[in-house]
Amino acid sequence: MKQHIEIRFSKHKLHDMKKLIALMSITLLAACGATEKDGTLAEKQAQLMKLRSEQVKVSEEITKLEKEIGKMDPSATIIEKPKLVALKQLSNQEFQHYIDLQGKVDAENISYVSPRGMGGLVKELYVKRGDVVNKGKLLMKLDDAVQRQQLETAKTQLAYAKNLYQRQKNLWDQNIGTEVQLINAKNNVDQVEHNISTITEQISMANVYAEVSGVADEVTIRVGENFNGSPQQGIKIVNTNSLKVVTDIPENYLSRVKQGTPVIITIPDLNKKINANVTVLSQSIGLTSRGFTIESKIPYDPSMKPNMVALVKILDYSVPNAIAVPVSTIQTDEKGKFVLVAVKEGNRMVARKKPIVVGELSGDLIEIKSGLTAGESIISEGFQGLYEGQALTTTP
Repeated sequence: MKQHIEIRFSKHKLHDMKKLIALMSITLLAACGATEKDGTLAEKQAQLMKLRSEQVKVSEEITKLEKEIGKMDPSATIIEKPKLVALKQLSNQEFQHYIDLQGKVDAENISYVSPRGMGGLVKELYVKRGDVVNKGKLLMKLDDAVQRQQLETAKTQLAYAKNLYQRQKNLWDQNIGTEVQLINAKNNVDQVEHNISTITEQISMANVYAEVSGVADEVTIRVGENFNGSPQQGIKIVNTNSLKVVTDIPENYLSRVKQGTPVIITIPDLNKKINANVTVLSQSIGLTSRGFTIESKIPYDPSMKPNMVALVKILDYSVPNAIAVPVSTIQTDEKGKFVLVAVKEGNRMVARKKPIVVGELSGDLIEIKSGLTAGESIISEGFQGLYEGQALTTTP
């Protein structure tokens, strides 16, 4: 009697399993039908995730029933064909996350030539674009005709003042005249001499010299034009012996980037990669850009030019011993994220779900904060459609 009851119970369980299989088939058919309906991408993705979750749940129920049936009636056990998969054994590794941004090459020393005075009309130009200039080189001469005319007038006034002073002194030596008259005559001489000194300095300001050494990168001023030191109409001198890369960073990364932070700089046009560090960190946030600026000094290279594009990778997160897995192996159900691992049970290998907590993403790898340990084998290929407890096999 007891055996008869167990057989009936087994048949009841088989009936439940068939109902679940039928339910899974209906669910999959509904999924196929749903893709034919109009809807947004987000709606379709949400619906697909829901159906996948239901599929996993149904597969788990089937596995559970198969185990119960196998215990009650070994003859009714369904022998499943193991699924071929690829495994990846986990190990501790250094995990690094980088901020990928675009910067530009710049020179440490860029100078815009300006006049020492108010500027003036360019009479002579002694430099052209691309010329190498040394500090102190005469670059241009401005119009000084008015000052030279004033100088000639002042020299005439000086001669006249000196003559009056000498006459007044001769009279004073003969006890003729007053001391005040002698002092006034001497003051007139001193004042004219001071005027001559001022005019001479103004004339010297008509000569514009280079204050730094470098290359005349831009010469946008012409003879006959008015020069006042404007960058739009003047001379730009660039010294490329000291270069740097300037990068703008969004303010949400402020706490992750410090002075000395390692950076990897790539100059795509030259196919060059440079390891550097953050040397300068701005202390304010831009009102319009809502970001801050960093600078990284790079070695001198004659092939590099200011304003070249630089791809900058800034190391903002690093863990020396971390577990990381391909992001494609991460799956999601109603309980959260999980991966499938291969576990040896008896004389066979089966798939098991391992709930995980993920961290940072770097390229195609994602950090696993908890849930996996070194030595475990995750299913890296063939995990699609696997269910809890499914038998596995690997290539020899």
